[in-house]
Amino acid sequence: YAMAARRHMHQYGTTAEQLAEISVSMRANASLNEDAFIREPISVDDVLSSRMIADPFTMLQCCIRSDGGAAIVLVSEDRAKDLNKDPVWILGTGEFGSHVSLNQWEDFTVSPAAVAGPLAFERAGIKPDEIDVCAIYDAFTYMLLITMEDLGFCAKGEGGPFVESGALRVGGSLPTNPDGGGLSACHPGMRGLFLLVEAAMQLRGECGERQTPDAKLACVSGTGGWFCSNGTMILGKD
Repeated sequence: YAMAARRHMHQYGTTAEQLAEISVSMRANASLNEDAFIREPISVDDVLSSRMIADPFTMLQCCIRSDGGAAIVLVSEDRAKDLNKDPVWILGTGEFGSHVSLNQWEDFTVSPAAVAGPLAFERAGIKPDEIDVCAIYDAFTYMLLITMEDLGFCAKGEGGPFVESGALRVGGSLPTNPDGGGLSACHPGMRGLFLLVEAAMQLRGECGERQTPDAKLACVSGTGGWFCSNGTMILGKD
């Protein structure tokens, strides 16, 4: 993942400060989540001065290690009418596996979300600019940046300026991981299920201080393995 980040920095001029802003944004979101494991604010300087793990990733650019558990209930459309709460609807999904090992990865700046994401949007009949809130797997800062590009929320190579603008923060142009993500909220190993939980809660308006106002559409996307597989889902309130 660090090598892939370095390639993006070389090819598109993405800076260490822009990657660090992702950690800062996730911590700002976590500060609004009483269930987040780490809530204390951090700065770009804090991120860059933390212990180096794998260049360019410092410790604060790597997901935390925590305990935690999550569950979802998936039912058919006819059963959903009997639920005690309003359902959150699955509008479209996409999955893709691009390679097995890194030496088969043709382009370190393109993730499998570049295939799975457009599939999900096409099947949902939704465009990226219609999404109100995102829940994106963020094991490392670069994972979130490249996924935002590949899902179509910004052009390829423009992820750095996009995240630097504060777009990912609660109140930003595209609130992403309002709970604080794997970088600050929790990462018990299988973080992906928490993405669905956060998106569902956002669409139900149950998130208190971190709530995205009038959220109707959410994009959930998780990349795994050696950046080799992705699953993306578009969820709707109505």
